[in-house]
Amino acid sequence: MGEWIDISQPLTDKIAHWPGDKPFSYSLTASKQETKSVNIGQITTSLHTGTHIDAPFHFDSNGKTIEQLDINLYIGKSVVIDVSQANTITAEVLSQYHWPSEINRVLLRTSLPNNPERFPDVLPNLDPNIAPYLQRLGVFLLGVDMPSVDAPDSKDLVTHHALQDHGIHILENIMLDQIKPGEYELIALPLHIHGADGSPVRAALCPINKEDAQHDK
Repeated sequence: MGEWIDISQPLTDKIAHWPGDKPFSYSLTASKQETKSVNIGQITTSLHTGTHIDAPFHFDSNGKTIEQLDINLYIGKSVVIDVSQANTITAEVLSQYHWPSEINRVLLRTSLPNNPERFPDVLPNLDPNIAPYLQRLGVFLLGVDMPSVDAPDSKDLVTHHALQDHGIHILENIMLDQIKPGEYELIALPLHIHGADGSPVRAALCPINKEDAQHDK
């Protein structure tokens, strides 16, 4: 395998956040000059800023919270698929792609440019009919290079619920602009935040095949 590639959005004070949500901020609460030994920092943020996973509790008050999820969901073989030619991503669009049956994590590279400092007004549409299709293929994790699997102004979150109903977990805001389609090992571990509806992750890919070892230029 090749080297690990970071596909996380960098958490800086410039990172975009959901309108009305808590923006990310890092600051020192104490300096080494003050403590005579160490610098001590703190962060404030929404759990859905930057690259993150959604726990079912995020959109279902009876759903599992972060610490109740199996971390093995977020470690293992994955496939990156380029669906950037489609404004609406349906089961029919996904049926054009094929990957080994043992790969259960699908990451979608959409037409949305990866710009961590801008919150997009419009997202490519993920049709909820992808959920039963992916379930039939044994997929249990869907990653997207967008802040949500539903439209930013959605209140019913149809695709979130469809994915949950079909046993598929959600990884959002990954950075795939420079990643070639292909097979990869994925690590996107959430923090162990008890009772949380989501968690930031440090997501990374490692190419399984030599031909996928280089980034797109």
